[in-house]
Formats: sequence, structure tokens, C-alpha cells
Amino acid sequence: MIVLKASQNEVLSVLQAVSGIVERRHTLPILANVLVQKTGNALQFTTSDLEIQIRTTAELGGEAGDFATTVGARKLIDILKTMPSDQTVTLESSQNKLILKGGKSRFTLQTLPAEDFPLVQEAANFGPAFSVPQKVLKRLMQQVSFAMAVQDIRYYLNGILFVAEGTTLSLVATDGHRLAFASAELDVEVPKQEVILPRKTVLELQRLLSDGDGQIEMRFAGNQARFGFGGMEFVTKLVEGKFPDYNRVIPRNHQNSVTLGRAPLLACLQRTAIMTSDKFKGVRLNIEPGSLRVASSNAEQEEAVDELDIDYGGAAIEIGFNVTYLIDVLANMGQDLVQVDLQDGNSSALITIPDDPNFKYVVMPMRI
Repeated sequence: MIVLKASQNEVLSVLQAVSGIVERRHTLPILANVLVQKTGNALQFTTSDLEIQIRTTAELGGEAGDFATTVGARKLIDILKTMPSDQTVTLESSQNKLILKGGKSRFTLQTLPAEDFPLVQEAANFGPAFSVPQKVLKRLMQQVSFAMAVQDIRYYLNGILFVAEGTTLSLVATDGHRLAFASAELDVEVPKQEVILPRKTVLELQRLLSDGDGQIEMRFAGNQARFGFGGMEFVTKLVEGKFPDYNRVIPRNHQNSVTLGRAPLLACLQRTAIMTSDKFKGVRLNIEPGSLRVASSNAEQEEAVDELDIDYGGAAIEIGFNVTYLIDVLANMGQDLVQVDLQDGNSSALITIPDDPNFKYVVMPMRI
């Protein structure tokens, strides 16, 4: 049976959309495969890592009929990548193998039975569905995802907290040293729901979401989330655990505030970061009326000092930070101006965007 017959770029883009979660090495060999199911003219591709499952449906020609098998996802993609994008490729089934043809090339691939593929058991009790534009969710994720923890023993920090309440969707990420918060308005009102999406899910969604106006539909259950967008179904397990109370972490009523250009501040920090040691990424900020001085040094007794003219008339403050935490937030913002609110040299700093209450970034000071 000819399972599909289409151009290389059509087949490759469909396969790449579902294959981001496929691990090259897995204790279950079949999880390195993509499940290929044909019903009539519709072709479904499904991948899973037991925690996340991605499925997409496409019409890619070939013969109509019912057929199902699994084949190595990465190998199929690697072969397709070597072919010209406008070349027509066919995939045929033949005695427990799949034959991929393109031009004068022919590849025979081993398969494993479709019935052995472990599909994720979907929850029965999903909450109400709600939708946001894909570009809105992608922007919110970009604004907070860099603050997620990486393999923290406090497993609930290795992801993003989603809070849908009323007409607001808020995303929060923290690694215990810094916290990022971003929110957007929904078109519909939803009952309060709080879930923690795992880190891998967040990174995969960021890769797949488009910058267009297409919508993404979300539904949450007790231990699962389901997303639908652009012909794709995305099901993921959730992180169980209690996320820290982020409202208590965000400082209120800081006495001193300075607004300055994002790009000049970022460039200044990137310069001074060169003279920090790899292990100890500390920089000292001296804020005085009219000037901000940034200084760093390392174990070789090298040092860097940089200065920016600022519009500031508050108290003089000396405070230390991990420079990476400051560079991360500035590099993930697109605005021209940032506002930094400070209390003193021992209290956390609040970084916001002037005239935008929907983004907040809190960073703890560092003793230097």
C-alpha cells in the first residue's frame, strides 16, 4: 500500500512537528518511533514519551484505506533532510517494512507493530475549554520560561505555573533566586484553574506555537493538560505539587525607582559580565543621583567598571546581583525602557515595563 505521496517539505514539516519529544535513547525502543495511522485519506502521526503525546493529522496523498505501523522517527527525518525540498517522496508498506522512495533513492525501514505503541491514557474529566491566540501564549512563555528551574530537587519549580481565573491567564516561573510573572486577558471568563506545566512541555510548545493569529485551545484536568492548535493535539502530564505563593514574593511599595533604556543597560551588563568568574557571576551596582555604575572582578584580580547616566534622584544604593539573572530578563524583553524598583542593598529588586502592569520580574540580591 502506498501510505503517502507528497513533496519532501510537506512530509518533513509534518514529521518535525511531532518529533521534538522523541528521545534517541529510551528504555522502550518503540518510543523512538512515530505511530503512522491511515484512515481513508487522512494520515495521523503520533509520538509519545509516556509523559507527553503529540498527534497531527494531514492529507499527504497515497492510496485510501486503513493502515497502521510505527517507524523510527529520527531516521525518517534524517533521510528526508538529505533530499531536495521539491522532490516527490512516497512511503510504501511491504511485509512489516516501510519503503521510502525519492528520485532514484530507496530506503527500506524496519517497523514495529502499531498495537505495541503506548498511547497516553487521556483524563476523563477535563475542565472547560478556553482559547487564546497562539502568539499571545508564545509571548507569555517567552517572558517567563527562562526563569524556570533546571532539574531542581523541588520538582514543582521545573516548569511554569498556569493560572486561569476570570478573564486573566497568568504564567509564573521561578528557580528560587528569581521569579518572572506575565499575564494576558482572555476573551472568555473561566473558573479558577492552576496547573504546573513541565519544563519539557513548555519548551516543546514554544517550538510549535506560531506567531500568527491562530488560536490555541486549552483544557486542564487534575493531572493532565490538553492543547489543540493548527491541526495538532498535544496532551501532557502535569507536575504535581504546590507552587510557591508568587504574590508574596513580588515586592510592593519600593522607595526608589529608576527608568532607563533596556538596550544600553543590557550592553553594559554584558560588558562587565566578561570579567566575572565562571562560578561566581556577581556584579555590583552603585546607583546614585544621575549615575549607575556597574563593576565586576574575578579571582585573577581583573576588573571591569562601566557607567550609565540615569535620571534618578533617590537615595544612593549599592547592591550585588548574579549578572546572568539580569541579562536573561533584558534579553527576553522587546521594550525600549525598563523600570527598576529598589528598597536597599539587601532587598530583592523588581524589574517591570513602564505602563505595562502585566509583566513583573523579581531578582534576589547577592552578597559580593
